[in-house]
Amino acid sequence: QVQLVESGGGLVQAGGSLRLSCAASGRTFSGYTMAWFRQAPGKEREFVAAISWSGGTIYYADSVKGRFTISRDNAKNTVNLQMNSLKPEDTAVYYCATRRRTSVVASAGPYDYWGQGTQVTVSS
Repeated sequence: QVQLVESGGGLVQAGGSLRLSCAASGRTFSGYTMAWFRQAPGKEREFVAAISWSGGTIYYADSVKGRFTISRDNAKNTVNLQMNSLKPEDTAVYYCATRRRTSVVASAGPYDYWGQGTQVTVSS
């Protein structure tokens, strides 16, 4: 089994920054893709960013391009999401996810394991 634990969420004013982290444990993650998704109240879960094992392939949702940066540290089994220039519409629960494949995808279905989520609230 795989466990994913997110941290770093909180309350921030618009224009501010937060850094989310996700720690993975339970088995080796060699070759695994990792990603971040988010879900706002009353809305469906949506893709935010994803990164391949090597870090050579990265996808971002159009809504966060230029503001968010995903990165990973394979030695520590962690993935991070640096969020800058935050907007009220970024308010959501943010989830870390991983899939047992090397290809990077931007939809939730192919991801096999999920964390419990961390709340991000951006005030105007």
